[in-house]
Amino acid sequence: MIDMHSHILWNVDDGPKTMVESMKMFQQAVKEGITNIIATSHCHHPQHHVDYNVVNNQMHILQNELTNNSIPLTLHVGHEVRLSEKIVSLYKAKQIHTLANSNYLLLELPSHTIPYYTTSMIQALLVEGITPIIAHPERNKAIAEKPSRLEQLIREGALAQITAGSLAGLFGRNIQKLSLDLVKANLVHSYGSDVHNLTKRPFLFDAGLCYLEKKKQLDAVDTLLENNARILENKPFIIHETEEIEVVKWWNLYKSFVY
Repeated sequence: MIDMHSHILWNVDDGPKTMVESMKMFQQAVKEGITNIIATSHCHHPQHHVDYNVVNNQMHILQNELTNNSIPLTLHVGHEVRLSEKIVSLYKAKQIHTLANSNYLLLELPSHTIPYYTTSMIQALLVEGITPIIAHPERNKAIAEKPSRLEQLIREGALAQITAGSLAGLFGRNIQKLSLDLVKANLVHSYGSDVHNLTKRPFLFDAGLCYLEKKKQLDAVDTLLENNARILENKPFIIHETEEIEVVKWWNLYKSFVY
């Protein structure tokens, strides 16, 4: 299985602090059935930015460590790129990594809003042949308040990624329920752990899948995992027609929202 959203490089953002911690995370990944991980360190985030070459250098070191320790895991480059009006120029200047050098890019929205220029940036990326995958939309307050906002972004050509921990209940019942609703409505297309460490932000990769199976979303599990594989193959996603989702006012329920 492939984890397409992770923070596994050490001492560069809010992920692990040491290489030893990174290696322990890899051991846990294997226990959860993960065979490939795309490293998506923060890029041009207000608090964190991991340089393009830093990603390359650390990935080389970590992959060598995995090989030397006979850990059956393959790493791939990537970035979790914060939305900005400069995103296309950054891509052209080779300052941001796409996912596993594919035509997919993991795009992070601000926590609370969907900026007015989001649609134009999605369209500009598509012109360059890059399909943006919106990271953890279930944790964006504007989308939580009105899920049809995510549907509109998808109709503009974006895709979306659901987080294992959200489905497993790590961020609370409200986000868990919204996550399941988005899955049922076919408004998310790929699946990632967004792991940062083994304590407060663990993989929960298997737990999220088990939750979907418990809720009888077996077809969704197959599609999410297949689409993850298609990132590595740089192939088009399996896309199911979106279904109507009840628009509920979630805003007051998110007072205890965790970023």
